[in-house]
Amino acid sequence: MTESPEHRGADHSGDRPGGAGTVTGGGRPRPDLEIVETRVYRGANVWSYEKAIHLVVDLGVLEDYPTNTIPGFTEHLLEALPGLREHSCSRGRRGGFVERLHEGTWLGHVAEHCALALQQVVGHDTRRGKTRQVKGQRGRYNVIFGYVDEQVGLAAGRLAVRLVDHLVEADPEFDFEAELDSFILRAQRTAFGPSTQAIIDEAVSRDIPWIRLNQHSLVQLGQGVHAKRIRATMTSETSSIAVDIASDKDLTTRLLGAAGLPVPKQESVRTPDQAVAMARRIGFPVVVKPLDGNHGRGVCLDLRDDESVRESFEIARAQSRRGTVIVESFVTGKDYRCLIIDGRMAAIAERVPASVTGDGTSTVRALVDLTNADPRRGVGHEKVLTRIKVDAAAEEVLAGQGHTLDSVPAEGEMVKLALTGNMSTGGISIDRTFEAHPENVEIAEEAARMIGLDIAGIDFICPDITQPVRETGGAICEVNAAPGFRMHTHPTIGEPQFIAKPVVDMLIPPGTPSRIPIVAVTGTNGKTTTSRMISHIFKGMGRKVGMTSTDGVVIDERLLIRSDASGPRSARMVLQNPRVDFAVFEVARGGILREGLGYERNDVAVVLNVQPDHLGLRGIDTVEQLADVKAVLVEAVPRDGHAVLNADDPLVRQMRRRCSGQVVWFSMAEPGSEERDMIDAHCRRGGKALVLQPTERGEMIVVRHGARDMQLAFTHLLPATFSGRARMNVQNALAAAAAAFASGAPLHDIRQGLRTFSTSYYLSPGRLNEIEVNGVNVIVDYCHNAPGMRMLGDFVDRLGDSLDSGHELGKPSRIGVVATAGDRRDEDMRELGEVAAQHFDVVVVREDEALRKRARGETSALVAEGVRRAMDAGSRCKQLEVIHDEIEAVHHAMSRANRGDLVVVCVDKHPLVMSELENWSPHAQAGAGAASADAPVADPDYYAPPTEA
Repeated sequence: MTESPEHRGADHSGDRPGGAGTVTGGGRPRPDLEIVETRVYRGANVWSYEKAIHLVVDLGVLEDYPTNTIPGFTEHLLEALPGLREHSCSRGRRGGFVERLHEGTWLGHVAEHCALALQQVVGHDTRRGKTRQVKGQRGRYNVIFGYVDEQVGLAAGRLAVRLVDHLVEADPEFDFEAELDSFILRAQRTAFGPSTQAIIDEAVSRDIPWIRLNQHSLVQLGQGVHAKRIRATMTSETSSIAVDIASDKDLTTRLLGAAGLPVPKQESVRTPDQAVAMARRIGFPVVVKPLDGNHGRGVCLDLRDDESVRESFEIARAQSRRGTVIVESFVTGKDYRCLIIDGRMAAIAERVPASVTGDGTSTVRALVDLTNADPRRGVGHEKVLTRIKVDAAAEEVLAGQGHTLDSVPAEGEMVKLALTGNMSTGGISIDRTFEAHPENVEIAEEAARMIGLDIAGIDFICPDITQPVRETGGAICEVNAAPGFRMHTHPTIGEPQFIAKPVVDMLIPPGTPSRIPIVAVTGTNGKTTTSRMISHIFKGMGRKVGMTSTDGVVIDERLLIRSDASGPRSARMVLQNPRVDFAVFEVARGGILREGLGYERNDVAVVLNVQPDHLGLRGIDTVEQLADVKAVLVEAVPRDGHAVLNADDPLVRQMRRRCSGQVVWFSMAEPGSEERDMIDAHCRRGGKALVLQPTERGEMIVVRHGARDMQLAFTHLLPATFSGRARMNVQNALAAAAAAFASGAPLHDIRQGLRTFSTSYYLSPGRLNEIEVNGVNVIVDYCHNAPGMRMLGDFVDRLGDSLDSGHELGKPSRIGVVATAGDRRDEDMRELGEVAAQHFDVVVVREDEALRKRARGETSALVAEGVRRAMDAGSRCKQLEVIHDEIEAVHHAMSRANRGDLVVVCVDKHPLVMSELENWSPHAQAGAGAASADAPVADPDYYAPPTEA
């Protein structure tokens, strides 16, 4: 048991000194440990590079009782979970955790180790965990531990807490042995089968990502356009027709026979009389089996008279989905399974029917119990061997050998309990891969080709697989689709065969990609616009881009989901789409805190800025803590990846130490500044950066790589910058160009992408959309916090000055419609009002429809309070209006505006606002950044309003 290196938060609970002196209440404590909050991280997160479960636990009075103050606690814990003796904890050596228990460690820390140990009991090898005290809350701890299966991990956490409480004070209703058995059964229900697990393990060893698509065995290997799917040993390349043929044993035999392959004589029948007649025609002994059964169910062998055929017919028909039964000649010999993958033999196993060997003293029943006690045997396919089932069929097989369950076989006598050698009926396997005669291998491969299966299990019956079956006698009795692997990966006798390798070779050949490039963008402001710019650049290069943002999920320019899609679930949706060959993810702090990233790593991480927004939520109270959250993207950059960082933001600059790959800086700072000096030193070492360079013709974006300087574009020629006035979009363009450059895009494609990206409603809905209404200049933007308002205000001042100079009838007014979300702090809302008052003559304060646990009028009152405070201090604003409804506020602002005025609307539901503005006057005309004719702004459902990430 080791801890991950990326520790954050308060000190480890176990690091606090324990001792009897810390006990305050005297006597034995109460079992107060409880879970107060549960989170599941499905990707990199603030606590770990890997997926993890996060429990917030409250120790109650147990905060005063470390483990060394509770009599017998450590001894009873180790008795319940002996695997804890192997945990090294922070000591870095076996038994380190036991040392901590004796010295005294807190019970939240114990719960973490118990959750890991419980998962290890069911074979989930996870060792990563940590425990941290919740800042400022005595007795509360963050317990974080890794998991393999989400439901098993959650159950382990709950059972660990119950166990700790039980050891503090025995609960008469808590039976740990029974609870452990229930936990193991739960894990077995959700675990992958041996075949699926073997393929996944091989994929992981090759760094191929995988996603579980359901609660069973449907798994995706690879991402996007490179994705392949498997369900157990059936793949996305498996022919449906071939599966149907293999399921029809009659048709299979006829096709193989027509190809000259050795098969038994057989016919399909539907009545007992037909079965008897066919058996006589073929000649006894015969086999009766279902037409479309599997796992050997309903197969009756070595039938030698009419009566046994009639009885077996009913058994076989019960297992046949179509009610049809096969009667075929009985081929004597050993049972071999030949596994053919992609047309080539991968493994051969001899299957021995379920049996026991007498010792001269034990009954058959006792011998079966002894055999089933083997820890390798389980129920169904849960383990490498299946327990022998004693039922009526087994008793009948015994009777045929002159035995009953109470018989005592002679020493060394082999007693069969099943006629077929299927592993699912308790049989064992012996590896014969390298013993088969080449002619037999060729026959098996030809059979798989004839049926058309990419993965096939060919069942051979012959005296000896080492001799040609055409000489010794024998036949192919079945061809199976989706054959099980466990007889080959875990043979009872012989060497295991690594048959998952040819499966993965077939699906994703060595040297071919399995991942699509992922660019992840985060920051307080500018995420959506930057993501759209990056997506636009790569769409222009012909890539099929999957993008997530606060407006929804867009696949190849088609909006699939209209909602806030800046979280991990939307990212996984893109990675599962088979059309996507490039992914751009907008990543919000809420999604990281709630579920982690939702993917393993990103090739390029873009961090725009870190500003005081959303503080006071989910334990994030300072801007430094917010920076730690956003730095998760940087930590998810691999060694061959890039982190695109804003050199002008001190908190973003510090993230360079968390990047395993290369850092690409972008900066708007002037030459000679501290930021540019740092970038100069970075480039002298061969690094990359994008900067602004003043020239006689204007401001130029320059790409720097080592000693090379490459001009990209003038900022005033980029439509999204409004002739360079929208400085926030100049910064966004720098970041987008840096991300594209780090992703390998040629400079001319980056230049073309930036030159053709505008803030039209079609390309960038709700972000600096410009429309002219009856001579009034209107800007629609999703500005909702004070840092964003400062950048928007700077743009308003620059744009307003240009409008002032061209206005002949006096100075035009600037009217702002502003609001913020209800989950901001009170001081953040007041600050938004103060900043807005610095840039507008008239401020109209509205409210969002979703109040987010605020009373109606509360957020607008706080924003208005900030506006009044600024007005008292002599701000530009001279008039304040409060209108709660968004559309009414827009109507009011437009009714006040005269020709030449500037109205800025900070929107909540931008489709409705744009529709109202378009319909405000029949002469409303789209301006330079207006909506495209391809996407009419009057349709309020074209884009859904963004919600909180």
